[in-house]
Amino acid sequence: MAEFRIGTLENGFVLYFETPETRINAYALASTLVALSDAAKAANRNLNSGFDIEIVVEALAGGSFKARIAAIAKVTGIFVAQQVVLPTVVGVLASYIYEHNFAKREGVKVIIETNEVIVKDGDNRIIIPRNVHEATEQISRDPAFVRSMNRMFDGVIIDENVTGLGITPDMQSPKPPIIVPRELLAIKDEQLEPEPPTRVIEEDADLYIVKAIMERSTRKWEFKWHGLTISAPIKDSNFYDDFARHDFTIAPGDEFQARLTIHQKRDDVSGIYTNTSYEVTQVYRHISRPRPKNLPLSM
Repeated sequence: MAEFRIGTLENGFVLYFETPETRINAYALASTLVALSDAAKAANRNLNSGFDIEIVVEALAGGSFKARIAAIAKVTGIFVAQQVVLPTVVGVLASYIYEHNFAKREGVKVIIETNEVIVKDGDNRIIIPRNVHEATEQISRDPAFVRSMNRMFDGVIIDENVTGLGITPDMQSPKPPIIVPRELLAIKDEQLEPEPPTRVIEEDADLYIVKAIMERSTRKWEFKWHGLTISAPIKDSNFYDDFARHDFTIAPGDEFQARLTIHQKRDDVSGIYTNTSYEVTQVYRHISRPRPKNLPLSM
């Protein structure tokens, strides 16, 4: 008998792609991780409205192929110095991967007990904390979450060599005791309304100034964000008011902690949304980098 306890997961887990090789199609991996991140954000909106969540890939490894992901949370408008763990969101993702897919198979039983829910597939048992099971049921009514998870399962099977998907708590763990087979991942759910061709999302961001516009206008600043150079106007009128009062000075390399509005367009083939333009809608905080003496402070 194989058993897997969702409650052993904390701030993340390892996605285990069962494949005869220690590699995976890059497009399959990217599609899977982007969709999983979108699902996590949808789940988080339902569970933690006061937090933003970010899914990060901490490590990759072979045998068959593993991707360690973690959930990091930030209080909206305030960047937390330490990582804040969101175990319920992580548990919901894992629970949905297992329970939703095994529910497609005849003979699977779901046993609800006081503190946990047991999904029995023959001799295999997936044990889910009761609160995580109930949260998963709640979030499964959100079309945005379901569509993202469906895209994730589609992403996994892009690579024809992948025979199944499983979860382990960490990189040191052996092969998952229970694998969701490819044939279950490939079964399509009831058709949902198609995703819109464009969408707008918001997130808190660390923006490092590359080029500043020292006047109130719609001209675009340039920032470094996640290692990329992006262009965005600042549409926070309070920011320009503070700047006009000389409350602070700005130089290249300074940092804004800000609310970033991201406009995205959906790729019809992959279903992945890509960023097309940006706007800084609120500047929470300006952080000056250390400067040598006698160096001009403004641009």
